[in-house]
Amino acid sequence: MVIEIKNNIYWVGAIDWEVREFHGYETIKGSTYNSYLIVDEKNVLIDTTKPYLFDDLILGISSVIDPKNIDYIVCNHSENDHSGSLEELIKLTGATVITSDKGKEFLDLQYDTSNWNFKVVDNGEELSIGRRTLKFIKTPMLHWPDNMVTYCQEDKILFSNDAFGQHIATSERFDYEVESVEEMYEDAKEYFANILMPYKMLVPNVINQLNNLDIDYICPSHGVIWSKYIKEIINKYLEWSSDKCKNKAVIIYDTMYNSTKKMAHAIGQGLYDEGVEIRIFRVSDTPLNTIMKEVLDAKYIIIGSPTLNSNLYPPVAKLLTYMEGLKPSSKKIGVAFGSYGWMEMATSKIKEYFKRLNFKIVDDECLKIRHVPKEEDLKKLMEFGKRLAKEDV
Repeated sequence: MVIEIKNNIYWVGAIDWEVREFHGYETIKGSTYNSYLIVDEKNVLIDTTKPYLFDDLILGISSVIDPKNIDYIVCNHSENDHSGSLEELIKLTGATVITSDKGKEFLDLQYDTSNWNFKVVDNGEELSIGRRTLKFIKTPMLHWPDNMVTYCQEDKILFSNDAFGQHIATSERFDYEVESVEEMYEDAKEYFANILMPYKMLVPNVINQLNNLDIDYICPSHGVIWSKYIKEIINKYLEWSSDKCKNKAVIIYDTMYNSTKKMAHAIGQGLYDEGVEIRIFRVSDTPLNTIMKEVLDAKYIIIGSPTLNSNLYPPVAKLLTYMEGLKPSSKKIGVAFGSYGWMEMATSKIKEYFKRLNFKIVDDECLKIRHVPKEEDLKKLMEFGKRLAKEDV
């Protein structure tokens, strides 16, 4: 399937309906690997696909031009989902690879590039390809040091790399074709929370650079192309990159015999009674990326674990490691709770993560319960939830 975005500019990527994992991100909706072909005096391919999708990529290109006629391949980002088909494409085309200095460094480390031709571009550098001019803008650490975006000035198209992406497999290529706009934003929010959140403090500066461009289309490396809702998605990126939190509690737990589950729901009831929006997740039943989407803008992060072998229950430990790597805003309140048999250790382990994340920690003696919580224990937890609702960061 090939889609013409504007005259002689095409989407020629691949849709992976079956993929369910992307380096820890559970892609339950699949994903798309977006490559874009610009046909001009010099033919340019922007980004490639993972290697197993090479045949799909070639099929798309071949429906427009002979792949051997590609002159340049822009590598906005050297990660395998962008560069995985480069080796085979260069064998076929002999094309020159356009990338940043860090991009070349990383490609050299991943592939045998001894016979590749490179054009290393600097921030703001321009390249004429005939009737069109491409401008390259470095966006380091969104989300690798090598990242850059490419802007086609005459057609007002921003090829935005991983910014503004979504991990979804869909036959709709444009935002205005998607049935549910709100669901599309949620997919974009989940992508932001799990890919870009560690570097969100850099987003406003990048947005400022983009505000100087006249943009009709934002073409990301994954998901739908933005056209109708460009202003809206840019504003959401500014919102998600801020430290603003909703009056929302994310309660995350796992359990062996349902004691920790009962505690989670009692705390949640108390918060709910005081008007706090709540989300409750059992870690072993929920993709980590789904949880992190809710953590992104939550005020309260409440995590519970039974103690197992003097340590955390493994699914909770996995969640905490994943969350620490994504570095959510420090303007949050952290609460640790748990059940235990003869020795309680889990809550102190949870609080160690909270301390490293600079969360404000709220504690209470009712948050540790031996064996099974009794009715009076659950009442205390509900009352704790009500008091917690009045805490400020």
